[in-house]
Amino acid sequence: MQQREEKQLESALESIIQRVNDLKQSLAAMLFKLDTEYETLNWPKFLDNYALISGQLISLSKVLSHDKCPNLRNLTVLPLMLSPERDEQLIQSTEGRVPTFSHDLVPDYLRTKLEPLAEQKMLQLEHKAQNLQFENAQKQIATYQKVVSHVWDIVIKAREEWEVEASSRGSTQQNSSVADTHLLVAAVGMGKGLKMGANPNGQPNPTSGGMMVAPQGRPGGPPGQSTLPAGSQGMGMNKAPSAIKTNIKSANQMHPYGR
Repeated sequence: MQQREEKQLESALESIIQRVNDLKQSLAAMLFKLDTEYETLNWPKFLDNYALISGQLISLSKVLSHDKCPNLRNLTVLPLMLSPERDEQLIQSTEGRVPTFSHDLVPDYLRTKLEPLAEQKMLQLEHKAQNLQFENAQKQIATYQKVVSHVWDIVIKAREEWEVEASSRGSTQQNSSVADTHLLVAAVGMGKGLKMGANPNGQPNPTSGGMMVAPQGRPGGPPGQSTLPAGSQGMGMNKAPSAIKTNIKSANQMHPYGR
């Protein structure tokens, strides 16, 4: 009977240790992502890691509550040997966290109760809760429920907005027209769609959509007028005329659309 109980204890401890190691690896991976990928880590990935850890905790609780698993509360862990010297086997089994199993560390690692300060704090809180009146307690409970429900509504609304945004990202909205692009290129490159209109002097000018296209020279000026700044024209009035002759052609002869 005793051998059977020992075998059940060994198999249960192996299963518990395996699941605890898996849980420890998941927690370490999640903390590593929070430290290194906090800028690129999004909420769905965080929820996936959290769901993995939650599933591992549920699996561990099922092992602990199984019928074949002995009640660990009835077992006591006692140190076989205490030494202040460095223990390599202990370092390997604890992954370098506990180098020695000395008299100072044993009360902390094999503690079955809370620390004295934490236990005193818990007693103060329990005493405060017992002296609280029933009406005040009901008011505080109602206030907490109101706050929690408000936060819950905010979370649900944010989740719905995220789902709508994620679904809208799947269908890319069209913000350009290929036909309009071809028409614009044809109008600029080959003059397609431009109509001939008359300027104030009676000479034809190409127009597009009711807007007059000015010929070469000063924008909006009469054909054949050279483009010169206003200051330079004013200064040229007081000087003698230049001996250089210019040959300025008409706009309808120079423009490629005047044919």
